[in-house]
Amino acid sequence: MAFWFCIGVALLLSLWSRAETAGIPDGVLRMECHDRYFMIAVDLSFTGDEPHFEAVDETGAYAITQQYAAQCGYSINVHPLPGHVELRASYFSCQTQNKDDEMFTFNFNLNVTQEGKEVTYPLQDKTCSPSVPWSPREVTCETNYMEVSVRSEVTCPSGTKKDDWNSLKPAHRSTTSDWQVMFQTDDEQLPPINISDARKQGYAFLLTEGRLVFRAPYGQPESFSTEVNGVPVEAVHATIFSRQSWVVLMVDLVAACSMDEGLYHESGYMLWETPEMLYPNLDGQQINVGLQGELVAQPVAEERGYIVGKQNNTIQICIPENAEGRYRKSAVEDDLYEFYVYHLYLEQILVDEDRVETRIRSLRTLATPLLPSPIFAENQTVLEENMFTVYLGDVPEDVQLAAVHLNGQEFTVPLSVSSFIITKVVHPNNTHGYKLKVPFEDPVVLQQFSKTDALHYILNINYTLTVLPEKDLYYHMESVVALVTDVSPPQFDAVCTESGISFKLDHRPFDYLWEITIDSDLLTSELADQHGYTMSNDSNSLLLEVPLFSHGYEYKNVSLKGFFGTFEIIMRDRETSEVQGSTIKTCPFSPTELIMCSTDGRMTVVADLALAIPNGGNAARTNLRDKYCGPKETDGSRALFSFSLNSCGATVKLNSENVTYENEIFYSKKFPRPSQVVSDNAKERVTMQCTYPLSGLHRLFSVHRFESDAVGIGSLLHTTHPAADLQSPTIQPTSALTTTLATTTLAATRRATGSYKPALHPPSRYVKVTRFRYPTNTRFRYPANASYRYIWPTLNKGVRQSLQTKLNAAHI
Repeated sequence: MAFWFCIGVALLLSLWSRAETAGIPDGVLRMECHDRYFMIAVDLSFTGDEPHFEAVDETGAYAITQQYAAQCGYSINVHPLPGHVELRASYFSCQTQNKDDEMFTFNFNLNVTQEGKEVTYPLQDKTCSPSVPWSPREVTCETNYMEVSVRSEVTCPSGTKKDDWNSLKPAHRSTTSDWQVMFQTDDEQLPPINISDARKQGYAFLLTEGRLVFRAPYGQPESFSTEVNGVPVEAVHATIFSRQSWVVLMVDLVAACSMDEGLYHESGYMLWETPEMLYPNLDGQQINVGLQGELVAQPVAEERGYIVGKQNNTIQICIPENAEGRYRKSAVEDDLYEFYVYHLYLEQILVDEDRVETRIRSLRTLATPLLPSPIFAENQTVLEENMFTVYLGDVPEDVQLAAVHLNGQEFTVPLSVSSFIITKVVHPNNTHGYKLKVPFEDPVVLQQFSKTDALHYILNINYTLTVLPEKDLYYHMESVVALVTDVSPPQFDAVCTESGISFKLDHRPFDYLWEITIDSDLLTSELADQHGYTMSNDSNSLLLEVPLFSHGYEYKNVSLKGFFGTFEIIMRDRETSEVQGSTIKTCPFSPTELIMCSTDGRMTVVADLALAIPNGGNAARTNLRDKYCGPKETDGSRALFSFSLNSCGATVKLNSENVTYENEIFYSKKFPRPSQVVSDNAKERVTMQCTYPLSGLHRLFSVHRFESDAVGIGSLLHTTHPAADLQSPTIQPTSALTTTLATTTLAATRRATGSYKPALHPPSRYVKVTRFRYPTNTRFRYPANASYRYIWPTLNKGVRQSLQTKLNAAHI
């Protein structure tokens, strides 16, 4: 703005002294002066969950509510991780006593509820002075408001622009000499209003000894939000003016703040961005950055691991995960996780074409998503010591061991009198561990004789850990076995591969004493061929390649990010068939697509819908034939569905040998977002099928319960169809190609007639089954929850009558 005015006003300030702070225990209250604000931090252990502050001046005490804080220059934030509530007060906050813009005195009360009563604690007065001189223009982007202050004596700019004269017209037409304010949004200039009316709308205007201050809460009607280089920005543009005869005095006040919430990068950095050109800038800018109100120069920050850069006219601040001043917290969500919180403080110093300096300060709270925080257990047992030594490591600092279960017996920590010990081991990286020592002869240890002179000591450990201060529980299980003789069951070496798990066993002379089984089936070349394993066996070693999704796998934590597959090889006593040992390997897998058909009648599907939804579409808007059956999880163009076979509008195909359940994924175009553009160029339809042999469903016809002897064979078909067909649930699906249980790759066949996944075998679970009857044709497709009558013409009369009676009482 080309019009500035010269103002000199003296404010009469009075100092109001107070008694020393009393009643607050030592160590729970902290008060600090920073370069442009005053900070109070009080421990939540003293204040409780709902503390309140009052700002005090010579006129009285004023409760700092959410609205009052944003208008008057206060920011109150509760920080559970460090465990305190923090109040920040601008040097130009409403009740601050200002002496010549050089000394600022703050008075506050703290209100807390103790024993059901509200108690007020007057806090000791605190006087602060700026640590650096005031710049001609300063902007503060707080968490709840924007504040801009300008020096009241500024040299007039070098030139005048056309827009400046346009801004002058409303001021020239004004018939009053009272100060007025005129707001300008992104695309229009609003009519002027009185300063007093603007204050009623939540704005603050303050004239000090040498500065003019303007403050606006975020989200005001006169502010506007936009994106600059992809970064969200909120800005407010106010021009205050007064007409004195033929002279117009005007001041342009602009505050623009980056509203970026930060992004965590897997490399271990928290990224925050702000546009470079929010304010006029001639010769680049100086950047100071830090955490917790500390500012250091860019070179110093980079020595501490920060990365300060510029890309596409955007300033990028990368904070290292372990930066000093950050907060870390553990959390339990089925597994153990951690997240980090950063209280960013950024200062930018700019110089415009008139050599006028602008100083922008941004205070932002950034948090990472939940990150895995794995704990490991290491067997450090030395047989010669005749005791188990197990180390539990990488335990975070806010996680403690509460108890251990040893072979089912619970022992709380710290231990009472016992024959074993637990020692805590502290590490410099803010983690710790626990070393457990249990003698072999302790009664809690299991002993198992497998062969002559062969003895196993077995210790199953369940660690109970608690996350502080919430006291959430997390369990970590580990099993260790010690063999004190040379005769022991074979143990395979196992390696995870992209396509499955590879096992290797180096033969020993006495390995013949044990049988190697998969579940209860003896491992032979015939069994390997039957299940699709690749096995080679010679005099030196046995190699077994087990493809993913083949028989014997167990699967856990199925999500769009992947899942864990576990395969177990069991060693049994050759004479008694008792289990003597096993090799269990769990590996992470991340296929693009998969389909699983469980023995208890459940279908789980991860499908790539890139060509099955139109451009601009969202995978979250897909559903099965039943429109109320949506995906459990979506990620870009992929979706995860999990549903019972006889639900969600599934249909059934039945022949003399198999029963096939089928469903289909559709895209819903109803109620798109107003800004979303969705085209009708989807090219695929996605059909999934689970096929079970009738011979394995005998319990269905005897006890009316879906329980298959074997997992089903899954098929996931991607077929090309016109876009209009993709919205109809009555399209007849393309017939699936015959596949074996070892078929695992969907991507290779997804553009052909169909693509397939063999089914997995989770633990069986019963589902309710209702009555049904079948139509009289030999192959049909009807909703799975309908009632039909079906007669197999290929069966003899007696079998048909017997089977018909059972079918009429069951539902597939």
